[in-house]
Amino acid sequence: MPRAKPETLPKRADFLRAAARGRKSARPGFVVQLLATAPDAPVRLGLTASRKVGNAAHRNRARRRLRAAARLELAAREIAGVDIVMIARKDSGSVDFVRLRAELGDILDRHAEMRAAPRDGAP
Repeated sequence: MPRAKPETLPKRADFLRAAARGRKSARPGFVVQLLATAPDAPVRLGLTASRKVGNAAHRNRARRRLRAAARLELAAREIAGVDIVMIARKDSGSVDFVRLRAELGDILDRHAEMRAAPRDGAP
């Protein structure tokens, strides 16, 4: 399975926009904020880990694990037009990687279903 490399969220304003207007979903190892953008826009991924996660080595490990899970799960799905912000939690480094991927996959599937569903009042 090829690894898709999503674009990155380059600016703080992008992170803040996802936090303010995006859908949020929390899991034991991470929090995800998803903000739908234009349907033909690329997927953009932003990762963050505060000092609550641990020292620099723990934060870097948490970000690496989240990035790897995101790449694998995005490669397995046809997703476009979304900004994804993943916030590491203290347990990010110790949660089983298979579970981490499965939880992220569930979130992405739910987002795709909600985006595909017709909205109330739509013709």
